[in-house]
Amino acid sequence: MNKIVSLALLVGGIVLIIIGINATNSFSSDVSRFFTGSPTDKAVWMLIAGILAAVVGLAGTLRGSKAA
Repeated sequence: MNKIVSLALLVGGIVLIIIGINATNSFSSDVSRFFTGSPTDKAVWMLIAGILAAVVGLAGTLRGSKAA
């Protein structure tokens, strides 16, 4: 069961990273970048959440395979 949750976190993290990258290339991020110098907060939080979820999922998957 732990391995399934870890794999789900890994896949979900990768999906969030892809969506976050697409969000940083959107029109609203371009407008935000023009005025503030950075992409929208939504895009940044999606990237951060995706990276954290992918790292936790990868760690759980690797840890689970060594213990088994």
